[in-house]
Amino acid sequence: MMRSEPVSLSSLGPRIVVMGPSNSGKSTLCVFIGRTRSLPVVHLDLLRHEPGSFDRLRDLSAFHDDHGRAVRGLSWVMDGNYSSCLDERLSRATGLILLDVPTLTSLWRYIGRCQGKRVRHGGWATQRDPVRLSMLRHIIGPTRANRKRYRVLFEQCSLPKILLSTPQELAAFCGREADSGSA
Repeated sequence: MMRSEPVSLSSLGPRIVVMGPSNSGKSTLCVFIGRTRSLPVVHLDLLRHEPGSFDRLRDLSAFHDDHGRAVRGLSWVMDGNYSSCLDERLSRATGLILLDVPTLTSLWRYIGRCQGKRVRHGGWATQRDPVRLSMLRHIIGPTRANRKRYRVLFEQCSLPKILLSTPQELAAFCGREADSGSA
């Protein structure tokens, strides 16, 4: 893929979807964008799971209702993939960011988060995640396979969009936006 001039965060408009594999930094990026652009941050994991637990899912219809209310807002930055309601989210979005980090990066971030070495944005404030074999399998299996699907969706999407494929690209992007003062 040919690289063009970097797209600015401000060109993505007031409703931004951030997608990517598990533990790629979506929630952390959303918090950064929310602060720099004064946008409400919506973490879909918090809508999908029972309060205080990532072990229990909420009823799918309740999640879809809350998701629908969130996307009808005038402005937001929203992280998460959740394909069951992705079309609705993208139909309201004004911009898209895809974090397409390697599987090893996702594994490293997950293990670091579980050891308390990284802040968990988009998580329950009182909960420290234990390393779960099921999550490791998810990152290596379905998450890895979904990366291809997300890339195709990104390529076909007509919204203003930004692709960040490495932690270095993400850091450079955040640095540019913070330095620009107009993020």
